Amino acid sequence: MEYRLLGRSGLKVSALTLGTMTIGGGGKFAQVGSVDLAGARRLIDTAVDAGVNLIDTADVYSAGLSEEIVGEVLEHRYAKGVLIATKARYAMGDGPNDRGLSRHHLIRACEASLKRLRTDAIDLYQVHQWDGLTPVEEIMEALDSLVRQGKVRYVGCSNFAGWHIMKALGVAERDHRQRFVSQQIHYTLEAREAEYELLPISLDQGLGILVWSPLAGGLLSGKHRRDVSPEGTRLLAGWPEPPIRDHERLWTIVDELVAIGDARGVSAARIALAWVMSRPAVSTVVIGARTEAQLLDNLAAAEVKLDADELARLDAVSRPPLLYPYWHQAWTASDRLGPSDLIPAASLK
Repeated sequence: MEYRLLGRSGLKVSALTLGTMTIGGGGKFAQVGSVDLAGARRLIDTAVDAGVNLIDTADVYSAGLSEEIVGEVLEHRYAKGVLIATKARYAMGDGPNDRGLSRHHLIRACEASLKRLRTDAIDLYQVHQWDGLTPVEEIMEALDSLVRQGKVRYVGCSNFAGWHIMKALGVAERDHRQRFVSQQIHYTLEAREAEYELLPISLDQGLGILVWSPLAGGLLSGKHRRDVSPEGTRLLAGWPEPPIRDHERLWTIVDELVAIGDARGVSAARIALAWVMSRPAVSTVVIGARTEAQLLDNLAAAEVKLDADELARLDAVSRPPLLYPYWHQAWTASDRLGPSDLIPAASLK
């Protein structure tokens, strides 16, 4: 297993992280998975044995049950060796202040997560989504307070737009608050929108990237084809993420993944994960599983290194169109573009 620095921090994380949205099976999350305590123990054992040192969860996963199960598994067995990341922002109750990124909700949510996780400190505390009603100054002050109180070691964001991130980083620097060390984003061969703003920001500002749902909810695993969708998958269970806007493009990408995987004698899933791990600023890729077989196959992606020809083939079928102002910069400013400017895929051509 490869270990990478999380942004500009001194924290090293495994190139693959175990995600836990499949653990618990409460409410709507039953559509994703319903791994119980015994199953979670097997998955976590398998991941840790493979070198994974980061477990990612969130308070909203199965209304706290995912955190509870993770906490029970980790309390005595891996307390000193495994890092815990969790998130807060979504509703954890029916009250008007039981959601969002207010100081009130963030601090209460963190304290509740600490109890469920049976730990004194959360290694990476992430705000799970933007809150346009709470001043950014309040958000960053609350996170700073949690770090200074010893309840949180590092802070990050998830699902923010580019201007959200830059505003938060600017406020943190101006007010001498803890800054984000990472962002957690959706990024796959099928969904490369993050290359317009989020990857360049990460490279420029020194943010590590955690990638969620790197197989597009299983659509890039190779199990789904143009006319085949296996039973028991989250797609057939009605899980809405991610949205697919061009199905023909999706299946063309899957065809290429399968072809490269077949040539190597490995699954399409491993090829898709290896591609994400190869991208700029990506610190770790969050993989989830409902079975040990799924997890073992995903973990094996850490051993796959794609060559230049394979990367070019995947880029050719997945490259997004170059939006303004990037097409104009590519046409007229190519003599003065820096590393972050070159991330939007088509500007490299």
